[in-house]
Amino acid sequence: MVGFSLDFLLPYLLTVAAEVRKQIAGQYGGSPQLLKNLNVGAAASNTVNCVRSYTEDWNVVNRRYHKLGTGFNPNTLDKQKERQKGLPKQVFEADEMPDVSAYQDDQDDLKRRSISIDETPRGSWACSIFDLKNSVPDALLPHLLDRAPNEEIDRHNEEHRKSNRHRELFALHPALEEEEPIERHCVPDVPKEHFGQRLLVKCLSLKFEIEIEPIFASLALYDVKEKKKISENFLFDLNSEQTKGMLRSHIQTAAISTLARSAIFSITYPSQDVFLVIQLEKVLQQGDIGECAEPYMVFKESDTAKNKEKLDKLRSQSEQFCTRLGRYRMPFAWTAIHLMNIVNSAGSLERDTELEMGLPERKGSWSERRNSSIAGRRSLERTTSGDESCSLSSFRPATLTVTNFFKQEGDRLSDEDLYKFLADMRRPSSVLRRLRPITAQLKIDISPAPENPHYCLTPDLQQVKPYPDSRVRPTREILEFPPRDVYVPNTTYRNLLYVNPHSLNFANRQGSARNITVKVQFMNGEDPNNAMPVIFGKSSCADYAKEAYTAVVYHNRSPDFHDEVKIKLPASLTDHHHILFTFYHVSCQQKQNTPLETPVGYTWIPMLQNGRLRTGNFCLPVSLEKPPQSYSVLSPDVPLPGMKWVDNHRGVFNVEVTSVSTVHTQDQYLDKFFALVHALDHMFPVRIGDMRIMENNLEEELKSSIAALNSSQLEPIVRFLHLLLDKLVLLVVRPPVITGQIVNLGQASFEVMASIVNRLHKYLDTSQDMHGRNSLLSSYVYYVFRLPNMDPNSPSPGPGLGGSVHYATMARSAQRPASLNLNRSRSLSNSNPDISGTPTSPDDEVRSIIGSKAMERCGNRMSSHTESASFLQTLTGRLPTKKLFHEELALQWVVSSGIVREGALQQAWFFFELMVKSIIHHLYFIERLESPRKNRFPERFMDDITALVSTIAGDIVSRFQKDLELVERLNTSLAFFLNDLLSVMDRGFVFSLIKTYWKQVSTKLYMLQNPTLESLRLDFLRIVCSHEHYVTLNLPCSLLTPPASPSPSVSSATSQSSGFSTHAQDQKIANMFELSVPFREQHYLAGLVLTELAVILDPEGEAMFGLHKKVISVVHNLLSSHDSDPRYADPEVKACVSMLYLPLIGIVMETLPQLHDFTAQGSADGAGGDESVEDGNSMISQTVAMAIAGTSSPMSRPSSFLLNPQASRPHATFSAESSRSLLICLLWVLKNADECVLQKWFTDLSVSQLNRLLDMLFLCVSCFEYKGKKAFERMNSLTFKKSKDMKAKLEEAILGSIGARQEMVRRSRGQLGTHGTHTSPSGSAFSSQENLRWRKDMTHWRQHSERMDKTRAELEHEALIDGNLATEANLIILDTLEIIVQAVSVTESKESILGGMLKVLLHSMACNQSALYLQHCFATQRALVSKFPELLFEEETEQCADLCLRLLRNCSSSIGSIRSHASASLYLLMRQNFEIGNNFARVKMQATMSLSSLVGTSQNFNEEFLRRSLKTILTYGEEDLELRETTFPDQVQDLVFNLHMILSDTVKMKEHQEDPEMLIDLMYRIAKGYQTSPDLRLTWMQNMAGKHSERTNHAEAAQCLVHSAALVAEYLSMLEDRKYLPVGCVTFQNVSSNVLEESAVSDDVVSPDEEGICSGKYFTEAGLVGLLDQAASSFSLAGMYEAVNEVYKVLIPIHEANRDAKKLATIHGKLQEAFGKIVHQDGKRMFGTYFRVGFYGSKFGDLDEQEFVYKEPAITKLAEVSHRLEGFYGERYGEDQVEVIKDSNLVDKCKLDPNKAYVQITYVEPYFDTYEMKDRITYFDKNYNLRRFVYCTPFTLDGRAHGDLHDQFKRKTILTTSHAFPYIKTRINIIHKEEISSMPIEVAIEDMQKKTQELAFATHQDPSDAKMLQMVLQGSVGTTVNQGPLEVAQVFLSEIPSDPKLYRHHNKLRLCFKDFTKRCEDALRKNKSLIGPDQKEYQRELERNYHRLKEALQPLICRKIPQLYKPVLQVTSHRCVCVHVDKQEHACEH
Repeated sequence: MVGFSLDFLLPYLLTVAAEVRKQIAGQYGGSPQLLKNLNVGAAASNTVNCVRSYTEDWNVVNRRYHKLGTGFNPNTLDKQKERQKGLPKQVFEADEMPDVSAYQDDQDDLKRRSISIDETPRGSWACSIFDLKNSVPDALLPHLLDRAPNEEIDRHNEEHRKSNRHRELFALHPALEEEEPIERHCVPDVPKEHFGQRLLVKCLSLKFEIEIEPIFASLALYDVKEKKKISENFLFDLNSEQTKGMLRSHIQTAAISTLARSAIFSITYPSQDVFLVIQLEKVLQQGDIGECAEPYMVFKESDTAKNKEKLDKLRSQSEQFCTRLGRYRMPFAWTAIHLMNIVNSAGSLERDTELEMGLPERKGSWSERRNSSIAGRRSLERTTSGDESCSLSSFRPATLTVTNFFKQEGDRLSDEDLYKFLADMRRPSSVLRRLRPITAQLKIDISPAPENPHYCLTPDLQQVKPYPDSRVRPTREILEFPPRDVYVPNTTYRNLLYVNPHSLNFANRQGSARNITVKVQFMNGEDPNNAMPVIFGKSSCADYAKEAYTAVVYHNRSPDFHDEVKIKLPASLTDHHHILFTFYHVSCQQKQNTPLETPVGYTWIPMLQNGRLRTGNFCLPVSLEKPPQSYSVLSPDVPLPGMKWVDNHRGVFNVEVTSVSTVHTQDQYLDKFFALVHALDHMFPVRIGDMRIMENNLEEELKSSIAALNSSQLEPIVRFLHLLLDKLVLLVVRPPVITGQIVNLGQASFEVMASIVNRLHKYLDTSQDMHGRNSLLSSYVYYVFRLPNMDPNSPSPGPGLGGSVHYATMARSAQRPASLNLNRSRSLSNSNPDISGTPTSPDDEVRSIIGSKAMERCGNRMSSHTESASFLQTLTGRLPTKKLFHEELALQWVVSSGIVREGALQQAWFFFELMVKSIIHHLYFIERLESPRKNRFPERFMDDITALVSTIAGDIVSRFQKDLELVERLNTSLAFFLNDLLSVMDRGFVFSLIKTYWKQVSTKLYMLQNPTLESLRLDFLRIVCSHEHYVTLNLPCSLLTPPASPSPSVSSATSQSSGFSTHAQDQKIANMFELSVPFREQHYLAGLVLTELAVILDPEGEAMFGLHKKVISVVHNLLSSHDSDPRYADPEVKACVSMLYLPLIGIVMETLPQLHDFTAQGSADGAGGDESVEDGNSMISQTVAMAIAGTSSPMSRPSSFLLNPQASRPHATFSAESSRSLLICLLWVLKNADECVLQKWFTDLSVSQLNRLLDMLFLCVSCFEYKGKKAFERMNSLTFKKSKDMKAKLEEAILGSIGARQEMVRRSRGQLGTHGTHTSPSGSAFSSQENLRWRKDMTHWRQHSERMDKTRAELEHEALIDGNLATEANLIILDTLEIIVQAVSVTESKESILGGMLKVLLHSMACNQSALYLQHCFATQRALVSKFPELLFEEETEQCADLCLRLLRNCSSSIGSIRSHASASLYLLMRQNFEIGNNFARVKMQATMSLSSLVGTSQNFNEEFLRRSLKTILTYGEEDLELRETTFPDQVQDLVFNLHMILSDTVKMKEHQEDPEMLIDLMYRIAKGYQTSPDLRLTWMQNMAGKHSERTNHAEAAQCLVHSAALVAEYLSMLEDRKYLPVGCVTFQNVSSNVLEESAVSDDVVSPDEEGICSGKYFTEAGLVGLLDQAASSFSLAGMYEAVNEVYKVLIPIHEANRDAKKLATIHGKLQEAFGKIVHQDGKRMFGTYFRVGFYGSKFGDLDEQEFVYKEPAITKLAEVSHRLEGFYGERYGEDQVEVIKDSNLVDKCKLDPNKAYVQITYVEPYFDTYEMKDRITYFDKNYNLRRFVYCTPFTLDGRAHGDLHDQFKRKTILTTSHAFPYIKTRINIIHKEEISSMPIEVAIEDMQKKTQELAFATHQDPSDAKMLQMVLQGSVGTTVNQGPLEVAQVFLSEIPSDPKLYRHHNKLRLCFKDFTKRCEDALRKNKSLIGPDQKEYQRELERNYHRLKEALQPLICRKIPQLYKPVLQVTSHRCVCVHVDKQEHACEH
């Protein structure tokens, strides 16, 4: 046995991963400073804490083999593709259509040559043999004829079979379709800085019509709807160096950061309301904005030369202003860009679209013009309707040209005004359009920001890596001010303040103050020198300045401002820090003694209030004089004595201060909590805000501040989440000592944690994974959480950082940390003598922590080393009381109750994960990760865990019906927890926890069969089993001995001795395959999995039906993960692993009746048969063919289904997908299990169990059949439907009547017997199952059908995988069969088993198989036949026939290797048959019949290949020296020649594949040729029936079946004399007069007793009944219900004789139905339309001058037939070569072109003599048994077809056919033709008679039809009728004819007219009774016309021919004649 090394169980290596922060020597220079214990205030210490929190290394736990757990199953990942690399391509005949090009040419020649249908079925015998002799044989198999011992053959076969096999079965099986697998735990995202969608804006150029001075620009984003500025300003200028030179005196050097011209904006909430606003300023000059802007609006660039002087003057003025007023700005112009318009329109354009924006000629609205005209810009990929559709991540970059700016209005500078303007801009009739614009050209590029842009500066001016060169112009990241809260924890240090002066009101201030500017300074004291250089510079200046000035509005005492001053806050603020505002009046004109700026007011804002940062909107009073000493600690609102204020100390200055800080929480509750925690380490009393806290009330305050955290706003809680949770953990682990007492804050902390976690879960539900884990929290646990240091002896350097500082990188990317699996390396000690020096200020402190200026976004904060014992220094100095966090957590949880407990349960996952990480850290610190697990944890902790698991299990059980969502989360959390514990705690202990859970759930399930609970338990089990050491935990290799403990430890089990007595051995084998107690105890988890499987699949457990798929996927997942696990790659190890699953075989055997029935999917069409099914025109299904060939149906499942007494109980069947998954698991076990073990077990199985095993393998064969490339391409063939129903019925009847065995098989499927009408839910009734193959939703390729647009390569790949899977699956089945043979060959019961085996083998040959598999399969089959020959030839005779068919099928394969093996097998089969009985009549007969049915059924049958195989067999015969002296070689030759003849017929059939009539003629001829071989004739009749059914010629199909039945009846009457059976053909005469041709040939020709003759299944009474049943249903389909009755007349006596009341009931039911239909459909029945078709021209060969009557479907038009035949023959001979003769005259061959082919088509009608009409009364009578047809041809004597009435002659042609319609074919030769011509007067008589009949019919119709009546009347009496009755009368009756021969005709016509007028009168009378009042006038008109007609006819009708009334003989005679004539007249009058 292979042992599993136990170090598998040391999974956790704690990797504290990452790159140590890289140093980039920044502007701060020097080495990073280490923090010493500075006594700074609470705010500063909070800063330090925050910074440390942002920069500390993360500790990430990695389990070494975690990736090998089932959660990472490669089947569900892309690894599947890798595992499939290098697969060999399996060759399948279904894919390899033979190379038919050469063959095709011959065929085409043949088509063009004449087609002879000679009456003999055979070509020349000699010529056929000549063909055969000349063909080339395939390669012979070496040593085939040697006689080797069977063992030798077996060994050789096995070696071959086992070589080059695919190792991983599951790599070939597509993953199950599931949602994300439940055991998959995603690695949380790395905590990183928040960004919205990022937009890169590059400013390229700004050009005005004139260039006279520097212009400064700012960009910012505004949201109109929110009325909010959503980004800081981006300040830039595009001035040339020369222009910048004008300000030389004011700007020293420009820092590179201020030269940026590109910026990255972030937008978290993109919407349609976002505008990019561009504002321009210029240097302050005299005059208001309008005056200053005027030159820009007046001058044009084109006129520069003309206006040179004016421009020079302007330029020199500007220079003066720049020199004097260079530090002041004034507003100049602005414009805005509607961002979404750009993004959307850019979306629809080519890359780098150029857009122009502006107000062109003030015509259109805000247009966006492009250089090229763009039509339909709005047809975007996205139409933007609402906010949700705004995406900035994927539009194409666009270059905008903004052409128009609006000048700023001095009195409309406020933000409110801006929002109005922007809102206005979106309106079509914009007010702005009426403004006069300043023309300019600003070019900017807008594009999505790249992932990692180079040369990027953060809003704090930190460099972001990559930053290759500091001299390059940078891109600025612009800080976003999101309009709504963003919930992301802080991870980087940022501390900024924005000051926005809004407005000033000096209206009431005395004195001159008009051009006002505000100077803003950030002071850390009151001395002017205390201004700090922390104000960010604008463009082209220094990075930081000490002051900032607002822009000046000329001569405005109450200006609005739009400036934004950005300040970098110091890390530590004191009470002296404040913002100072100084107001100046600037004098623009240079006057004597006037200073440049005069201070006109002062005000300020202190930065701290009660220790918290002050922000918000302020309305400040302004002092007229400098503030007094120590003003900075007070607010200007305080009225200081002796100060003068503007406007009586009213607020006149509005300013807004906002901060963006990751240090200041700006939340009172958080501030207080952090301050108190900080205070724990300091001396008392402590000031917090305005409170003084003494030590004695600290505890109370602390507890209340913890509780008050719940009142905090969610946004700050999230921002400071990491710090907050860290502090809470700290309070749990290191309870503070207050007034000498340890204060236990565990409970308070636990409660508030639970509540915070729940708040996050509730309000941030969008950021949860599928297990309901909030991503912020899971990131915290995974990365940030760590234990405060555990070592009590380490020095406590206070708030400093213990150990050295690691410069963590500012992690920004979402990449996974590149964790390194490092062992515990100790690299940095915690005392480093080289690091010295004290930071000078808290700023340096922060700096030293943050390290260098550069930030790495793509880096991470996992440090790649671990420090020594002081791994993490304690964050606060205090007494070393320590608790273990996990122990404390477990304790608090167990003792919690009420709301707290509920809160913890809601988010149990969080606490579980904290606990696990804490445990691992703890073990890591105390170096116990390698220690034995038994003694890692104290008893107390284990008890808490046990209690916790137990109560949570209780919750799950008790609450799953009320609160399912919670319970689902709780259940998975618990499972993950136990999974994690398996890695760190004792296996036995964790198993006991699992057992606790299991017991509680089982108890509940026992009381209440609830699938929901069962489903929860499955999820639990699946997660626990997804552990990476699942296999090891199951002790796969230990032997099954009853262990001492319920969950034995590893050592105890492996140390058992392995000596066994044989008895124990047997018992052991049985135990291994059953879910026995020893098995379940030994393999605990595997036992649970398989028990679940058995329970849920148990047919009795109806309630669990919905969970089948789920439980199967658990097993499937486990196995597929073992399969791909590199640790188990070795076959011996895999064998051990598979031992864990041996009971699976038994479980699947038990559920066999419930599995999806893959065999019924029509897959038994044989390897090439699938084509035929799919193309919808196969001649007959394989099954039928096999039934015909006298074999069993391949579809029938073996009878062993009956072994289980309950098998006949109908169960709910599994879906195809579940069944397939279960079977692949089974195959995996069979493939990997130890063969000896399997063989021993098989030997012990009973016959019924073995048979069931074989049934299972049978099902596997169908299940994994290769579908073929075509199936992948077509997926769902609908064409199959067409012939489907007919075929299903045909098969039903044929198969249904084969014998009791089939009946039983089907009854066992719950279809007959007591459940006769029951069909199981998935429709396993025989007929409905077959369509499954075509219903893609049911089949297992569903997963591919979702997207049908696969590439060719993907389809190829899919087919490749499927081919390999099919091959491997079948080889596993073959291996198993061989093991079964080994096992049973020694037992007595082998016969029954071997029969079943052979069935499986044959079934596998019938499916689509690869060449590789077939070679092995044939080898096994040959071995089997040679071991047990009598089995095949004496017992399983059906199988013999089946085998012949399979072998022949493969002999015609297009693949050489398959042919070689198949012909070898066939030869050996004959040889063995001969050796047993010296005559192989059976094989001969079977082979001949098989070939016939093959030829008839298979579409892609290639005779060339079969000919080669036949030649190979002949060659074997010649080479076989042993049997040379016997008759054997001759018999072989005889058989081969016979087969070859059948082949030759096939070739002819092939030629006519497209010509259905010709094809049927040919089949008819072949069948006729088999007159002496009834079996074969029957086969061909069946083939014809199938062909007809396919083409829906049901009547013909029925005739074929009647003929077959008659043939059977003939032979039955010879064999046995039973009164009730039909006496041969004669009995069937009433059904069809043609049937007599089936009468038996005289006895001496064929004797039914001869061996092999009439041995088919049909030559039995049951066969006859089946055929007749089928004939009846075909007649019924054809609507010929009278014939149905005739058929049943033959059937009824048989059933009566058998006393079969059930069948009789059915028949009479069907008869009632048939007669009912005759009654209902009276007058609506239609049977067929007939056409005479003549062929003329030598091209037709033997068809030349042949004439046929064709039967076409009812209501077929002449044009349709004509079109079809013309098209068909046109294709064959060339369209120009075929002509259709349009008339029906006699064809004169001399007048035809000899090189053309002519087809003459005429519509004909059935013709009956008068005497026949008395028998043919009904419509059926007139359309059944038809042999004579008539058509008429009009002509005139001068050759025209039509002439005047007196010239119009007519010719009637009557045709007689050789057989009566309907017949077994649809066209019948014409054997006789007669013609009758009529004179004009006769034609007239016929016409008048017809008209009169129509009138009579319309008059007496019931119910009356007024419309029809009026139509006929109109045609009879209407005046306008051309060639109407009147004209006929005038032509023929106006004078007595001169020729006496015409007297009688004259008289007859006269009488016709008499009758006609009488009928008209009746019709008029009838019409009068039918019409309404509205038709009265019409009636009168008709009557008038009638009277006119009557008057005109009167004289003509009354004129009698006297000669007719003259006495010819005597008087008496004369009287006789008179009477006769008068009688006639009299009759006419009535």
